[in-house]
Amino acid sequence: MKPFAALMMTAFCISHGIAAHAAPDNARLVYNTAAEKAANDFKLTRPRCDVLTGNPKDVCIAEARAARIYLEANAKAQYKNSLAATTEARKAIAEADYDVEKTRCASLTGNPKEVCLEESKANLVAALADAKADRKISEARADAEEDKRSADYKVALEKCDAFAGAPQKACVADVKTQFGK
Repeated sequence: MKPFAALMMTAFCISHGIAAHAAPDNARLVYNTAAEKAANDFKLTRPRCDVLTGNPKDVCIAEARAARIYLEANAKAQYKNSLAATTEARKAIAEADYDVEKTRCASLTGNPKEVCLEESKANLVAALADAKADRKISEARADAEEDKRSADYKVALEKCDAFAGAPQKACVADVKTQFGK
């Protein structure tokens, strides 16, 4: 990955609450802790659903699963620390939300059920499209910033041509240092 693209990825990760430069051991510990918390929360929430019956019980279980998926997906995205992992987490969360909405729709009948299912599907499609679009936007911004930085580098090098000999070499060295090349 080019240096500026890495910088943009870091900015994206920070803006989305992802630890961009966590130490590998620390990141693994955070991931394991979050995964354990998700499992424990599910184990505590799941028995509460058993007192219910019918569709409310199914909804309760689906919500407990969705909460677990949410915690696990975000922990995995933070651990992997990549745009792809963040996108996959958003997709997993959207699917979990869809499952909850479908379960809620199951208590309905006739046209209201069909409308509910269509709305649920539309919400899923929208969430998946947003995740995909956000990924493309982040990649495009990183590419644009890299192009701008490359153009600025060329301008700075061109300015060094005004000098000759040792001052020119010093100018070029400074420019290369400034732009990490």
